Amino acid sequence: MKQDDSKMRSSLIWLWLAAGVLGFDRWTKVWAESQLIEGFANTVIAGFFDLTLLYNRGAAFGFLAEAGGWQRWIFTVLAIVMSIVLIIWIKRTPLPIWWLNCGLALILGGALGNLYDRVTQGKVVDFLSFHFGSYSFPAFNIADIAISCGAFLLIVDMLFFEKKRALQQEQA
Repeated sequence: MKQDDSKMRSSLIWLWLAAGVLGFDRWTKVWAESQLIEGFANTVIAGFFDLTLLYNRGAAFGFLAEAGGWQRWIFTVLAIVMSIVLIIWIKRTPLPIWWLNCGLALILGGALGNLYDRVTQGKVVDFLSFHFGSYSFPAFNIADIAISCGAFLLIVDMLFFEKKRALQQEQA
């Protein structure tokens, strides 16, 4: 039993990944705000990818961006609660379950990156802008990439590894 307890505590090592995501996200946002002009597209790959500094007061894809300000605090509280849930989930997940732990840590780091913006500025800094012909995907940032990749890893874990772990536990 003690060996399992030590494995459970050691899973918090995954918080370093979350901290790395947070640090990289902050660095890129500070760079974007210092080098880019809001709303001006800086072409990286013509017809496909621009660096465009934009601010999002809402949630994903600008949801509730024009809601009048109350959404800042709802999203802040939601991000704090979810961050606590993610930390507890990581703590309770054994270290070797890396698909799940990695996914949780990526989501946590991304959530903290956007939470920092929301608390300090009241808006989230976005600057990565992709477009295909007349279609433009909403601008996003490194935190958003981390959250999306983390969600993908959670889905992979759920679809391919969760049942296998459950069967192994039943057999043990």
